[in-house]
Amino acid sequence: MNKEYDVVIIGAGVAGLYAALQFDEDVSVLVVSKRELTLSNSSLAQGGVAAVLDKDKDNFKLHIADTLIAGKFKNNLSAVEKLVSEGPSDVMKLKEIGVDFDKEETGELKKTLEAGHSRNRIVHHKDSTGKAIVDTLINAVKAKPNISIKENTYVFEIDKVENGFWVGLLEENDVTQVGTRFVLIATGGIGRVYQYTTNSAVATGDGIALAHMLGAEIKHLSRIQFHPTAFAAENERERFLISEAVRGEGAVYLNCKGERFAFKYDERGELAPRDVVSDAVIRESIATGSEKFYLDITHKDPEFIKQRFPMIYARCLEEGIDMTKDKIPVFPCQHYLMGGIQIGSNGQTTVEGLYAAGECTHTGVHGANRLASNSLLEALVYSRSAAENMMEKLKKFDGKPLGKAPSLPDKEGNKLPVGIRTEIRRIMQDTYFVIPKPEKYQESFVEVDKIVNDLITGNYELTADFIEARSIAIVAGIILDELREGINL
Repeated sequence: MNKEYDVVIIGAGVAGLYAALQFDEDVSVLVVSKRELTLSNSSLAQGGVAAVLDKDKDNFKLHIADTLIAGKFKNNLSAVEKLVSEGPSDVMKLKEIGVDFDKEETGELKKTLEAGHSRNRIVHHKDSTGKAIVDTLINAVKAKPNISIKENTYVFEIDKVENGFWVGLLEENDVTQVGTRFVLIATGGIGRVYQYTTNSAVATGDGIALAHMLGAEIKHLSRIQFHPTAFAAENERERFLISEAVRGEGAVYLNCKGERFAFKYDERGELAPRDVVSDAVIRESIATGSEKFYLDITHKDPEFIKQRFPMIYARCLEEGIDMTKDKIPVFPCQHYLMGGIQIGSNGQTTVEGLYAAGECTHTGVHGANRLASNSLLEALVYSRSAAENMMEKLKKFDGKPLGKAPSLPDKEGNKLPVGIRTEIRRIMQDTYFVIPKPEKYQESFVEVDKIVNDLITGNYELTADFIEARSIAIVAGIILDELREGINL
């Protein structure tokens, strides 16, 4: 017999885990993670969480202004106000749950500066804040008797029925399904749509593709942030991030000649918002005919560097770079998504009962460009709001049966052709990376649209590879369709 839950959460990063903890203990919750719980984009977040926690030195108006400036004033103001005003209490909840944020000798939380911020307001755990938060939330979730967890489980479809949904699962080669009143999609970003990304292997846009297939509105998916300082490792698809905080602590950006160049393109230099710095790097690359660029923080005390950035220091050493003595080779790559599944202030999508939170969503908070360290804050605020809204609505289902489960698809089918994902990544990298190529939008859309149609109609074997390839293709198709239609970025 099929199992039923009150809420199914797809994704186990900060948004999914934090949402799960908001429900009363008489609410049954299933958290689905397509890989192990510890593997998520959230775990890779280095810098920290931006929040106004010291009103003597900072205030909401300043944080709102910084967010609007970074977002080129294309933000949804009410969404930004919600983020900034409600966020501090969620950060303090993390502290109560047990997240070990760095502290001053007085016991006050340490706050650092990052590009685009006018005040020191980023609380952090060294340079691995995301991991500290995720690990703490995992422990808290596992301690809750009402929360079940499925790891290494892929969602291949969501079916809307009367009074809820049926969610199709691929679990260790078995095709099953679970029923639920509500679904919360918290599947993170789309980094694997590109050849090079700071995102983890799970970032294939599955939740966005599932929502799209269900008819939910997807908005501004072409608002993609390219981070200016990813470690320039040879031929590595997943490039580890050199945090914004390294520049915040005084690192300078150098071109192939060892010259600082960022001030030629913007008066804020290295501390301009990410899109501005990335654009400067590409233009400088064209001007110099070189992709050799470096971050240099060797002028700072070596012990300070090791204490402040232990994870980045260790990762650089693995690549043969001692950041206390050597310049760090860096170059822009895909990092974050500002668009996604359209949601309102309570996390509700345009499909009744379907919610979303985190990087897979479009709240309007980020506008055209995300301000550093607002992402974890957004995940916290909007996942909590979604959970609270679901809690309110659960009462109306008392005694009402869930609609009949659909027939499960045949898992067997044709073998998936090799190279689909590689081809999509090539197209996206060539067409839409930092400085776009509008002349290629139409041709690239036609190529990707053909791949999408083939995947949907090709009767392919239902595997993890197929699910991710389909997600990547659908996401790339939506991005290119927005671009060719001239939707305002």
